[in-house]
Amino acid sequence: MTIRRYEPRDFEDVRYVCLNSEGPNEDPPETRHFILTTYCDYYLEQEPYNCFVLADDRDRAVGYIICAAEYDRFRRVFLEQYLPRIPESDPRHREYALSSADLQQKYKTEYPAHLHIDILPSFQRQGWGSRLADRLRQHLAETGVPGVMLTVGSSNTVGRSFYEKYGFVFLEENGGDAAYGICCRRDG
Repeated sequence: MTIRRYEPRDFEDVRYVCLNSEGPNEDPPETRHFILTTYCDYYLEQEPYNCFVLADDRDRAVGYIICAAEYDRFRRVFLEQYLPRIPESDPRHREYALSSADLQQKYKTEYPAHLHIDILPSFQRQGWGSRLADRLRQHLAETGVPGVMLTVGSSNTVGRSFYEKYGFVFLEENGGDAAYGICCRRDG
């Protein structure tokens, strides 16, 4: 197992992990499309240099940490290029995609970057999540990004426990999500 930079050949494997990190995905096609559009594709297509994968012994991605380094750029490009991919005939998913990064906007000065992390179930609880987070924070520190944040479902006690144990600071709960942030600077 290794952690390495994302490469274009990882695209489909990362998308698979995105959909199946909580077990086999049985969502309808429109929900899978919404998940990939909202939580995966922007990062791989627009900021691949801020993405890292956990690769198995066959060098296939079985986990990842993906990141947008600067909120304002992310929001502009997401609204212009990714939100239109969710059909207007699916207003519930469009509204959720539109509001999915609202908490990031509130904290963008201290935590301009935000991340998503997922690992397939058979590779979870082995320390890989912490190692992926270490790698991303090191990368962000080297590129001058002061902090990174994330949101997790308020009821996701396993996820919240991981982030708190790792050192993320709880920021707030809002709309069913809990926001966390952590410094990336080498001095902090």
